Amino acid sequence: METTIRLNPRTKAELDNFRQYKNESYDELVRKLIYLAKMCEKKPGLSQKTIKEIKEARENVKKGEFYTEEEAKKILGL
Repeated sequence: METTIRLNPRTKAELDNFRQYKNESYDELVRKLIYLAKMCEKKPGLSQKTIKEIKEARENVKKGEFYTEEEAKKILGL
């Protein structure tokens, strides 16, 4: 079952900016946000450094600057 929700255009733009890849669905985004909110409730102790590193990692993924699992295994000799 699917449903429609109404979003402020600014909210939609923020969701679009939060996407990790071009075709990521809004359902995936909302699920990710729910997961993050729950994690923050359970483990609120993330340092500012950790938050910065997560943001940087997400930007790297958006730019395509990452190793696939297979590339990482090759580099590590696994």
